[in-house]
Amino acid sequence: MKGSLLVFAIVLLATPRAMAQEPPACRILCAPEFKLEPTGTFTNLFGSPRIVGEDGPPTRERRETEFEVILSLGLPTRVSWLEFTVEAIFLPFDRHSTPELEFETNFIWLPAERTRGWVSSHFDVVDKFSAAERPTDLRAYTHKLNLELDTSVSVFNWLPEGRWLRGVELEGSLDYVASGRPRKGDHIDGFRFLDNASPWSFSIVFVLRIAPS
Repeated sequence: MKGSLLVFAIVLLATPRAMAQEPPACRILCAPEFKLEPTGTFTNLFGSPRIVGEDGPPTRERRETEFEVILSLGLPTRVSWLEFTVEAIFLPFDRHSTPELEFETNFIWLPAERTRGWVSSHFDVVDKFSAAERPTDLRAYTHKLNLELDTSVSVFNWLPEGRWLRGVELEGSLDYVASGRPRKGDHIDGFRFLDNASPWSFSIVFVLRIAPS
């Protein structure tokens, strides 16, 4: 995990230098985009599992709200409907949390040009590298398959060109984690899962473009 974060940091440090130069014509990957994304995530959106402790009746796992800070490095490609994204995710108010990394392939099905810059949407296939969640996992961190549907609204699109706020977006992200989640029969933190853990969550994201501005 430390090695992955180091690679991500090196890429971020190299980004301003690359942007300061005259951007060449795109061949495969185009000029990177760096964004800061404060995020609120609601877990157990659908199908909250039943869990039972050593004593007491079964209960439903609670729906929780998590505040995250995401550092996002976007890599557009020469193909208008395809992009790649690397994200580092932190939970600043959770002392027990550890950073996560996501490596995304973004398929843009609704480009902003079709809505005069107001709305865009893309479907993402994500390799989520985060803390292990199953008792049978042999490593502290595991790869998980995550599928996302993200839709963004440019809330300040009415401002004149060149204004920084014009690039601010409000995004809704529906997530489905297809692997690596607790399953029926798993014992975790003194509780036994009577159902598979819910793979669904929903995030509200404020997208702040840092570079290029």
